[in-house]
Amino acid sequence: MGPAFGEADLSNCEREQIHLAGSIQPHGALLHLSRDGNVIVQTSANAASFLALPDTLIGRTLADIPGDLAASLRPHLNDPLTDVARGVRCSIGEPPRMFDGLIHRPSGGGLIVELEPAGPVVDLSSTLDSALQAIMAAGTIRGLGDETARIVKAITGYDRVMVYRFDEHGHGEVMSEAREPHLEAFLGNHYPASDIPQIARRLYERNRVRLLVDVDFAPVPLTPVLSPLTGDHLDMSLCFLRSSSPIHVQYLKNMGVRATLVVSLLVSGRLWGLISCHHYEPRFIHFETRAVTELLAEAVATRIAALESFAHAQAELSVRRLEQRMIRAISQEGDWRGALFDGSRALLEPVQATGAALLFENEVRTVGDVPSTADLRELGRWLDSQPREGVLATATLPDDAPDFTPLTPIASGLLAVPVSTGPGEYLIWLRPERVRTVTWGGNPFKPVSFGDDPKTLSPRRSFAQWHQLVEGTSDAWSESDQAAARLIGESVSDVIMQFRAVRMLFAQDQLEQVRREVQAASQPVVIASTDGHILKMNAAFEALLPKLDAPPAHLNDLLPLWAEQEEAESRLRDLLREHKSWRGEVAMIGPGGGTTPLLIRADPVFTAPNRTLGVVLMVTDLTERKAAETARRRFQEVVLQQGPTRSGQLDTGGDLVFRNLLAKVVENAQLAALEITDRIDTTRMPEMLEAIRASVARTAEVLRYLVWHATSWGRDRNMLAPKDRRPGDKPTLH
Repeated sequence: MGPAFGEADLSNCEREQIHLAGSIQPHGALLHLSRDGNVIVQTSANAASFLALPDTLIGRTLADIPGDLAASLRPHLNDPLTDVARGVRCSIGEPPRMFDGLIHRPSGGGLIVELEPAGPVVDLSSTLDSALQAIMAAGTIRGLGDETARIVKAITGYDRVMVYRFDEHGHGEVMSEAREPHLEAFLGNHYPASDIPQIARRLYERNRVRLLVDVDFAPVPLTPVLSPLTGDHLDMSLCFLRSSSPIHVQYLKNMGVRATLVVSLLVSGRLWGLISCHHYEPRFIHFETRAVTELLAEAVATRIAALESFAHAQAELSVRRLEQRMIRAISQEGDWRGALFDGSRALLEPVQATGAALLFENEVRTVGDVPSTADLRELGRWLDSQPREGVLATATLPDDAPDFTPLTPIASGLLAVPVSTGPGEYLIWLRPERVRTVTWGGNPFKPVSFGDDPKTLSPRRSFAQWHQLVEGTSDAWSESDQAAARLIGESVSDVIMQFRAVRMLFAQDQLEQVRREVQAASQPVVIASTDGHILKMNAAFEALLPKLDAPPAHLNDLLPLWAEQEEAESRLRDLLREHKSWRGEVAMIGPGGGTTPLLIRADPVFTAPNRTLGVVLMVTDLTERKAAETARRRFQEVVLQQGPTRSGQLDTGGDLVFRNLLAKVVENAQLAALEITDRIDTTRMPEMLEAIRASVARTAEVLRYLVWHATSWGRDRNMLAPKDRRPGDKPTLH
């Protein structure tokens, strides 16, 4: 448990319980209702005065409050309301005053109602339609960021709007910016990860929009302090009125910022970045405008997923071309290595490297700019000492291994994949040092400053640009670079396994060595004699089998495990008698009794046209690929059927607005889904498609109730003044 809200300092602010703030900003009022949503059990201290009601509200029922608050909440009392706050419009007091309310259920139970003065109408059709079109048309992530900053500034009116992107270390970069001309540019500035504590990042994932109206606000406490429903502090994770941490407020004051709006960008379920809006005077924007920014952020995140997946697909295309070159080289020259090192950039382009080397069987083959052979062998020995992973990537090799500092000019970045289980056998890609200047928004190495009391620390006061000369590093290896390297490594490993399996049949003196290689290989493989007797079955293949009374001695012993036994028997007979290769998908009973989908490749090994030494049978587990296909079908069935077909409580005009806008949201999701299903790493495909589906569902819900909110009271552009507005007034939605 971290320090209580407001009691943290810079030594422990990472753990400050900011969701248990116990107070709100004064531009609204909070009511905490009983579990049945009828009795007020806790309020903000300003609730009665803010709502112009004469008496304390605690203990009163909603029916006691003049106006139609109870009637406005009644349709939602049976809804979950645990992930997305819902907007309602109501009248309170005599004479009635109009309020916008956001309702949600906190973790401890009950219902939280947050109220603010009713806002002006938002022209949803024109505002969202053109914005969604611009988002969908963006062809690069940088271009998308620029469009997003421009659109959000136009809609919200803040002095400065930044699109902020996190790197793999949690540091942020202002990648796009729209600002008033007189303001200093922050574009390109970097900010250290310590500026945003981890607990705040987790809240950004739950509460997608956070508003701070005035950094000089006086917090309004909750009364009573503890929730009567739980006896503990109220969970305010989803409260839009929640007080901001004093440390964060001081940070903004030191920047000269008076008001902020922050909108989260979640891509594939992770916090990718933020849309951060700054104003240099107090600024409040109403519920509808905030909901519009949330909708746009969901659309932007979906487009980011599509653009990132497109980069993966392009890398995969290069890898597939390289695979074809290897196949041709084997058939024409008998040496697969010729396809990798023929003087072209075929091995370098998929990962944007400047040099590459293959360390295999005590030989070193290279292409591009690489260190000496002796240095490459040393790199192989260093890789042997690192944790065994599918891919090792570093952009700071001289820092990770100071012995290689002399290699900095050509090998500051290293990307490596093992091509076998043997020591020192790797495929390595290299990138040169890129000396560059990183501009920080203040000195990242001095994130604190001393106040008047030397024992007191506060966030840094200087945000003047601080330039850091970065040496000894290369451009970072992207996720798509690493995925492409993994795929190339797997292809090379498959070829090596094939060759080593054949070599076992040719060279008995190397039998034991190759047995170990085959046994340790991650690729399931069976080597059999010409009559089908199993010579070697490795552990990876054995792991696919159910518990058997005796290990299989002949390929025929595997037949009872195939789901299509007759088909398998026919193909196996053709393999052994007719020497016909076997390619296809099969289902095999696995350890748990269920079936495992497999891709099978079985080939005879020839020494002469009419003589075979045996057969090599290799399988690939298709479980992840099948899961990806299932996810793809589910996406089509769930998301696309969900399209703009349900109107809920909308009237005819609102329903048309909802359908038109949701159609664009679904179209954006379709484009992202197409790119995702073309990406290299199928293991993440179900997760990413589910994230897109959840984003569409969330967007549809926010949009549905935003339109319903606008139509339920049917305002026109010339809204009645609060003193003239009556509950029965229903102007029209534009």
